[in-house]
Amino acid sequence: MADHKYIFTSESVGEGHPDKLCDRVSDAIVDAYLNADPYARVAAECLATTGFLCIAGETRGPASITKDLIETIARHAVRDIGYKQEEFHWEKIKIDIRLHAQSADIAAGVDAAGNKDEGAGDQGIMFGYACRETDTLMPAAIHYSHAILKSLSEARHSGALFKLGPDAKSQVSLEYVNGKPVRATSVVVSTQHDASVSQEEVREMVRPHVENILPKGWMCAEDQFYVNPTGRFVIGGPDGDSGLTGRKIIVDTYGGAAPHGGGAFSGKDPTKVDRSAAYAARHAAKNIVGAGLADKCTIQVSYAIGVSHPISLYVNTHGTGRYDDDALSQALSAVADFRPRAIRERLALNKPIYARTAAYGHFGRQPEADGGFTWEKLDLVEALKAEISNKKYRPAEREGNVAEFKR
Repeated sequence: MADHKYIFTSESVGEGHPDKLCDRVSDAIVDAYLNADPYARVAAECLATTGFLCIAGETRGPASITKDLIETIARHAVRDIGYKQEEFHWEKIKIDIRLHAQSADIAAGVDAAGNKDEGAGDQGIMFGYACRETDTLMPAAIHYSHAILKSLSEARHSGALFKLGPDAKSQVSLEYVNGKPVRATSVVVSTQHDASVSQEEVREMVRPHVENILPKGWMCAEDQFYVNPTGRFVIGGPDGDSGLTGRKIIVDTYGGAAPHGGGAFSGKDPTKVDRSAAYAARHAAKNIVGAGLADKCTIQVSYAIGVSHPISLYVNTHGTGRYDDDALSQALSAVADFRPRAIRERLALNKPIYARTAAYGHFGRQPEADGGFTWEKLDLVEALKAEISNKKYRPAEREGNVAEFKR
């Protein structure tokens, strides 16, 4: 039988992309609140355009987080990204803050009280995914797209590529043979630059950051290596295009290789299941693959607003599972509690760890000593192995491998 071949593409955007700048500002505000009060509530969104930022949303937290402090936090986030342009300068932009108190109706549904456990902050579905295409158990195309831009960013911040600007995008297309990536068929990188630099000079600045990231022998043909294909990218960032928090949800997750529930992450405290349950689903999928129980795994979890227990848990190992998906679903629900408060406690999410997630993906990162990226730990592997081998677990009655949680 002939080899089954196809091409799959994912993109990433850099920290200076207008949408990512807004994600960074929003998450810096979340961090400020959680640093002052680990149980603060935040839903902060940002809009950026030429010379202007607007920050809006709902919060519940200490009075020490004032409008003046939030403005300072926003300016420092813009400064750290590197915006000192005439039309978008961290010191000169106008900032309008429209944050107000969280809805009492939402608070009543979420807050624990008496015998009522903490409920989900909203209804919704969240997905997690893992596969063996890379050491990080992430899909290869998004993994390399992120890594190229991160490498360019580090060189820009170090001064080695001081003529490049903060705004950048990448896109990597990979050829798959029998389900495995084997080479890049094309690479696209667009990066903001100083007006004095030619397209060819930018191309040669970018080249080593692509060649050093892709596995040996994977570099695409020269005529499929596109750098600033329009020829010029001097005007960038919010001066070139407006930005909004939460508009790069596929970049933030799996590059289109897995489903997405539709909810954004940035600007939300961890009581919002859009964020925390998506992290928990990635954690679960990664541990299933890390435990050798499957080569690929998609997990879906769903919630109803104000209800503590998830409505459903779905496990799909795409035909790669060592055990039946039903059995994996039961084992997972036995070793990992998916109630919102349990997720926050298990993954230690009530910490100021979110600004760092705003660029280069929320997944496939290394767990950090201060509690960042805990959802990337392989700390359920042994528990899953032990649970799945327990003979008492049999496939439950369900439809479409969706297990209802009945406690």
